[in-house]
Amino acid sequence: MILEFRVSNFRSIRDEVLISFVASKDKKLAEQNLLVTGLTGISHALKSLAIYGANASGKSTLLSALAYMRSVVAESATMLQLGQTFNIQPFKLDAAFVNKPSFFEITFLFNGIRHQYGFEITPERIVDEWLLVYKTSKPQQWFRRVFDEKLGAYEYEFSSHLSGPRKVWQESTRANALFLSTAAQLNSELLGPLFRWLAGQIIYFNAGFSPAPDYTTSLLQTDQGRQSVRDFLASADISIEEITSVAQKGVTQNIVFGPEGTKVSMDENEIIMPKFIHKTASGSATFELHEESGGTQRLYMLAAPIFDVLNQGRILIVDELDSSLHPILVRSLIKLFHHKETNPKNAQLLFTTHDTSLLDKSLLRKDQIWFIEKNKDQASTLTSLADFSPRETEAWEKGYLIGRYGAIPFIDGDLSFTQSNEST
Repeated sequence: MILEFRVSNFRSIRDEVLISFVASKDKKLAEQNLLVTGLTGISHALKSLAIYGANASGKSTLLSALAYMRSVVAESATMLQLGQTFNIQPFKLDAAFVNKPSFFEITFLFNGIRHQYGFEITPERIVDEWLLVYKTSKPQQWFRRVFDEKLGAYEYEFSSHLSGPRKVWQESTRANALFLSTAAQLNSELLGPLFRWLAGQIIYFNAGFSPAPDYTTSLLQTDQGRQSVRDFLASADISIEEITSVAQKGVTQNIVFGPEGTKVSMDENEIIMPKFIHKTASGSATFELHEESGGTQRLYMLAAPIFDVLNQGRILIVDELDSSLHPILVRSLIKLFHHKETNPKNAQLLFTTHDTSLLDKSLLRKDQIWFIEKNKDQASTLTSLADFSPRETEAWEKGYLIGRYGAIPFIDGDLSFTQSNEST
């Protein structure tokens, strides 16, 4: 599970911001919303976090920072070639930060042990990289790699706890690749599992993006999978009597998010298409996916990824979770992560939203709600609702909408536009 994520000098984020899944000592909703860590000093972690903020406040930037870190871990050692640069964007509104490296660090629980991994990066190279492992209260620094600008070379520090051909891994690591990723590709028994966790555990959907329906459609090939999808849609009060599938020729879209940017490719092949059967007292009809409502389409596309995240105990990151979905349905999706019956593997959910109805004490705790806004320097800052110490009787939704916690748009008068009288 994720415990913390830190980032600085990335797009609208200038100074270091911290998003924490570490639970406070508050006992509210502990049974439903908390995970037991087994760690001394950090007894529980949160199953979900919600981020609120005005448009262009940095919500998407924070989520994409975590997704970017994952992509560098997953692809720097294999996808980039010697001399290629990273598509990294520092904070541009402060000259002192334009040429500084961007900073990423994640603290996570793996096999019951706390790990702290991070790196600093410029378009040309990895500037700094480190891994701390907390087998006791005192961390073991398994490795650190720092670029010395005066020498024009890297300096490495290794712990005796990191066994294996470290010299071979060091000499094989390019300037534009991570040591962790390179060592994993060269079969490090200790770093390989950490690499696979970081590369495969985080699933990210940016704003407006829905996964291809093929993932959910593939589940329709078995009776159990078809029933799971049907029940998932039925739980959202969508009146679908049955779901079937047929094979036909079509075009599939492949999207890869990497350190060089987003790559899209199209392939023509035979694909399986879902069919939705609706029945009423007056008769029945079969509809294709594109004929269903936008909300039904999005929910259908999310079904398989959500099943996978819950079944495998992954971390799902969704920008604008409420896009095209009714507030009650969004609430139901969050509860899937909160209930032990539907989340037996301790999956986690991190999402942004504008849906203020979720600011509900029966659904979320104070430490699960975060607000992001830009300061006078147009740099994004992040604050937890718990930091405002709201009164027990305080209505969070009302407090947010009147600006008590910040992170809302301030509009000078009504929105307006100027209409041109010129003819075209």
